[in-house]
Amino acid sequence: MAFVIVIRKEKRKTREFYKKNGGLTLEKANVIKLFKKEELKPILKSSNLIGKGGFGEVYKGVVDSKLVAVKKPISGNVLETKQFANEVIIQSQVIHKNIVKLIGCCLEVDTPMLVYEFISKGSLHDILHGVDNKEPLKLDVRLSIVTDAAHGLAYMHSQTHSKILHGDVKPANILLDDNFVPKISDLGISRLIDKEHTANVIGDMTYMDPVYLQTGLLTEKSDVYSFGVVILEVISRKKASHSDNNSLVTSFLECHKEEKEATGLFDKEIAATGVLELLDTLAEIAVACLNLDVDQRPSMTDIAARLRTLNTSCMPSVGSRS
Repeated sequence: MAFVIVIRKEKRKTREFYKKNGGLTLEKANVIKLFKKEELKPILKSSNLIGKGGFGEVYKGVVDSKLVAVKKPISGNVLETKQFANEVIIQSQVIHKNIVKLIGCCLEVDTPMLVYEFISKGSLHDILHGVDNKEPLKLDVRLSIVTDAAHGLAYMHSQTHSKILHGDVKPANILLDDNFVPKISDLGISRLIDKEHTANVIGDMTYMDPVYLQTGLLTEKSDVYSFGVVILEVISRKKASHSDNNSLVTSFLECHKEEKEATGLFDKEIAATGVLELLDTLAEIAVACLNLDVDQRPSMTDIAARLRTLNTSCMPSVGSRS
């Protein structure tokens, strides 16, 4: 009898979690798969853990014969019921080759879990700065990565049904597949444009827009600022760090202000004589993104277009030199 009571309690708790987490709303929306917790339980083992951060834990596993990444958020780190369901619906509508696809979620637990497509090569941060797997990256590959990532963000800002802000753009949230095609991940703190006012500043301080930090107002130009820092990391292969007053950003801004050449700041692996003009142009784009006058920053659509032009006009010659 005790066993039966425990089972009934467990089932009742599961149903309560499902309703609390917006299960009925997502059922009606019918936009993604709703996984049962028993389907994901075998994946949530320490041996499958591939990432851990402020958001929670990420596990690699297989469901429905597909490799997936299961994000298990820290308790209390997700939105309220209605907001969470709406956020999932928004993410399910984001379909772009440079954005990680949300496959489904599990609502039968206290804090809902999200199931994404698995991206094989890991993050841009790991590729750039990883101690164990620091791979050589030719300039043409780097330019393609920032170009495609820019197109992913531009799509979020201006080509979806409702404008979506990322809020935490950084190399760790840009994943790469086997062909080094970037996919933007971790849209968990994205917000619809009419919910842009947030009481708590969220995101990584290293890449955070100072204007957002002061005002608490998240806009698409906040993502633009963060993307500028990403470009600097890609062309310098140096890690930006909030703890040292972001010397990487400061160094490039000082060069620009004093009209000095930034040659010494570029990664030596790619700073060949014939491509310095291209690298200078990339640095200029990054500096424009970092403008403290928000209105003077370019849009992600403009950035993507400029990078695409660089890609098509410069890559044949760059590919042979880098």
